[in-house]
Amino acid sequence: MALVIFFPSCNPETDDVPPLQAEQVVKRAIFESMRDWYYWTNELPLSLDVSQFSSNQDLLDNLRFRPLDRWSYLTTRAQFDAAFTGQASGVHGFSFAFDEDERLFVAFVFDAGPAGQDGWRRGWEFIEINGRSISSYRNSNGSYSFDLGPNTIGVQNTFKFRLPDGSETTRTIGKAAFQTNSVLHKEVYEMDGKRIGHLVYQSFRATQGLTPTRSQEVEDAFAFFETEGIDDLIIDLRYNGGGSVAVTEQILNYLAPSSASGRTMYTNRHNPNKFSNNRTVNFNKRGSLELDEIVFITSRSSASASELLINCLEPYMNITLIGDNTYGKPVGQFPLSTFSRVLAENDVELVPVTFAIANAEGRADYFDGFPADILVGDNPARDWSDFNERRLAAAIAYLTGGSASARMADHKYFKPVWEMIDAFEGLQKEFPMY
Repeated sequence: MALVIFFPSCNPETDDVPPLQAEQVVKRAIFESMRDWYYWTNELPLSLDVSQFSSNQDLLDNLRFRPLDRWSYLTTRAQFDAAFTGQASGVHGFSFAFDEDERLFVAFVFDAGPAGQDGWRRGWEFIEINGRSISSYRNSNGSYSFDLGPNTIGVQNTFKFRLPDGSETTRTIGKAAFQTNSVLHKEVYEMDGKRIGHLVYQSFRATQGLTPTRSQEVEDAFAFFETEGIDDLIIDLRYNGGGSVAVTEQILNYLAPSSASGRTMYTNRHNPNKFSNNRTVNFNKRGSLELDEIVFITSRSSASASELLINCLEPYMNITLIGDNTYGKPVGQFPLSTFSRVLAENDVELVPVTFAIANAEGRADYFDGFPADILVGDNPARDWSDFNERRLAAAIAYLTGGSASARMADHKYFKPVWEMIDAFEGLQKEFPMY
């Protein structure tokens, strides 16, 4: 779950490359970069024979501070940049979600992906995948493994669905390259004299080519809500695994009250080697929204930048979490090849945990996630604007009546046996999709 901050380039290395095989040189650069930047650097050995590790990944797996680090990963710079600007490749462009009866549904689709172009919608129930029942994909430990082939353009899979009207359809689609959208849905509801905005936000991705780093989708969404004159806002982060800190800051500046402008948004903390990089970022209010209340719809798949958004607003606004507890990632990452000639020349992007983030009140250690104020189970059989969708219904009930009934919370909550965040590692864990 990478929270990304870019620092000025430096090159601390000399031109004297140790007389090792090239792969050992790269491993040595990974270890030295970790010693230099890793948030838990004091947990690393002072020296290490990198040749004992079979691969770069094997080395990183052994260096990770296992009690807390679930996120450090290796990739390439091209893959990293593509992910954080929403350029998907070799996927169908959809997500899964289970209901309380262990029925599998389309959780969301990206508009420009093969699934979106084929007309898929949230609420379609999977009956079979490639001729196999959904239960046949279940593992002995109760989780699921859906093997849809390599992430290669053109790879096809066949899906059989039951639609909301009870009819069935079978679709075969291929994997492709496309631009994802972060805003899955936006709408305004008139309820009891209030205008309530509803934003379903899937990931904190920047728009490629915009300087400074920001999202055009975010600007358009908040311009829409300003024009509509909303009083309250529901932000659905239930499938949002994180993304760019810069885009998170952009959204925070739209959401924060004018009274927060110039005050602390967050402070990041680096390891003892990098105290000079610690910094405090202040709010700089944008737009005209002055909201009475924000409700966040969350789940265990709400992580990283999603949690940063919640944490930074909490000291300044009334916020309520409806759904499930969040994932628990109070730390962030940025790519280190900028600081290592060896990594850059060998196209190895190291993205370890490098800093923690505290809000204006110093809250930084939420490794267990943020607890939901009102526990309500996911309802993937219902589309986004369906008022019978449990989490949306609870959010509206809270905003219009001041509370959501204990009966709703007690009898409509369940923990899914499997969530998308469980199926992926590394960079893909932050932006999971099939």
